[in-house]
Amino acid sequence: MDRRLLPLLFALALPWGPGARAAEWQGSLRGTGRLLVDSNAPRDFSDGVTHGPGTDLALSALGVAEGRGTGERSQVVGRYELGARKYVDYGNEDTLVQAGALEGSLALGTEWGVGAEGHAKDRRGGSRAYSDLGASLFAEYAPDVRLALRMRLGARRFVYRPDHTADFGGPEVGVLGRYRLTPRHTLSVFGEWGSRRYGPFARPFPGVSTSPGRRQDGALVAGAGYTYRGPVKLSLTYAFQEVSSNSFGETALRHRLTGSAGVRLPWRVTLLAQGTLGLARYPDGIFLSPEIVLVEEDEGQNSLSLKLARPVSARVDLEVSWGLWSTRLPRNDLRYTRQVFGVGFTWRDQD
Repeated sequence: MDRRLLPLLFALALPWGPGARAAEWQGSLRGTGRLLVDSNAPRDFSDGVTHGPGTDLALSALGVAEGRGTGERSQVVGRYELGARKYVDYGNEDTLVQAGALEGSLALGTEWGVGAEGHAKDRRGGSRAYSDLGASLFAEYAPDVRLALRMRLGARRFVYRPDHTADFGGPEVGVLGRYRLTPRHTLSVFGEWGSRRYGPFARPFPGVSTSPGRRQDGALVAGAGYTYRGPVKLSLTYAFQEVSSNSFGETALRHRLTGSAGVRLPWRVTLLAQGTLGLARYPDGIFLSPEIVLVEEDEGQNSLSLKLARPVSARVDLEVSWGLWSTRLPRNDLRYTRQVFGVGFTWRDQD
């Protein structure tokens, strides 16, 4: 899930009106195990002519714990994920990933609220290990159940272990809004700006002899979304990202359109589908860090994934999944393509 949407999800569930007299606690656990066939286990780029061996079998496991504590005027929401993947031949791509988010909020009357949130993701192993940390304070205005607006101020730290010249940190500001047209139709908007400061000096632009100093980027994200909840669950989100850098070759503009759908089929089967289309432009005409494309955009610009799930007991589902990811770098015509087939089980336990 996109980390920018986590605060919005928490906001949708926040009860600003009079709540329960005593604290109420809810929690859930979920575990998934899969056997995977990965067509590009090393996640290599190709020039379209030479193709090295890359298909491999893998075992994956994912555990998710979620909890919520609600008082008369306060609430705490938390989520933790632990995932691992083990390959047969490409042992250097074995990964261990942890991710967590924690938020605490306090209602000030019936319309305003304040709080703090933090999130972290840590990926170890593989060729693209990184840590992504963030924390922020927020204020929210929710005059009724239809409208919620949130403004936040925080900081982010990103550490990319294979190449520490890509590490950055800096402040962030953001805004999230949701308006419920009807119980089934919801519109949302979001915007975020961050200042990213790097350790190394910026690369001078052609024809400029003086050094621009240390590299510094400005990252802007803005977008809107629509959600429908009925017999079919649908969502559509558009996002624009602009990274403006004082280092030559690092400026990028990206458009992303993401859609998802969930529908019940005969024989108690559920179909989940998600697709993303992306368009990127690099004004300087070059892009020197293809690995960062995969890290920051989560598998590339274009993707399509399908999953079929059917319960085999009250708490266990059988799942079959397929995913396709691809991207291309325009300067040197490098291409990235990857397909993953999977079959496994998901177990759930909810209070």
